[in-house]
Amino acid sequence: MKNILLIGGSYGIGLAIAKELQYENKVFIASRTNENLTDLHITHIPFDALNDTLDTSQLPEVIDGLVYCPGSINLRPFRGLKPESFEADMQINFISLVKVIQTILPNLTASNQSSIVLFSSVAASMGMPFHTSVAAAKGAIEGFAKALAAEYAPKIRVNVIAPSLTDTPLADKFLNNDVKKEKSAERHPLKRVGTSDDMAQMASFLLSEKSSWISGQIFHVDGGMSTLLVNG
Repeated sequence: MKNILLIGGSYGIGLAIAKELQYENKVFIASRTNENLTDLHITHIPFDALNDTLDTSQLPEVIDGLVYCPGSINLRPFRGLKPESFEADMQINFISLVKVIQTILPNLTASNQSSIVLFSSVAASMGMPFHTSVAAAKGAIEGFAKALAAEYAPKIRVNVIAPSLTDTPLADKFLNNDVKKEKSAERHPLKRVGTSDDMAQMASFLLSEKSSWISGQIFHVDGGMSTLLVNG
């Protein structure tokens, strides 16, 4: 069984990943709360990505997989964004991620071949209005992932999932009624909004031996939005 660490996992995509992995792996979840986790076969570690240093004494010496889930959806006109907004988005999406990886790097390199899975956004590759702050933070993740994958190959594989808008608690204000969901679905060539399970299945694949020859890639799990022009 592999040892898999999820940073964030009590709801949304992280919770879906935990449910996907729990029976065939030893899953550790480091998150602020253990809400929704009591019935899962996981080990919970209290951890706030913004304020805490991860306690490695609660982790196994070998970590075979890491998934970093914390993120933000801060959509506002550029003229109304202060530098502090960019700093906040960069902190939760990227800087805290860097700190986690540096903290557990010895555990990751102790594995025969570990896998890191990160989350970006379709907005990092497509120009979208009101996405300047989140696109900047997610763009940092994509560049970082490729460089890290190169530096630690073949010992550590690093890949990124770049979703479009996904039906999670983080995106609730954009999908909190049927009209919003229908409009969002229509924007995608596959005519539906993404789900946490869509992302969990891709993450599970990237953590598994089935993807052992894949590293440094950005996977657009976005209903075709980033590559298919079928509307208009």
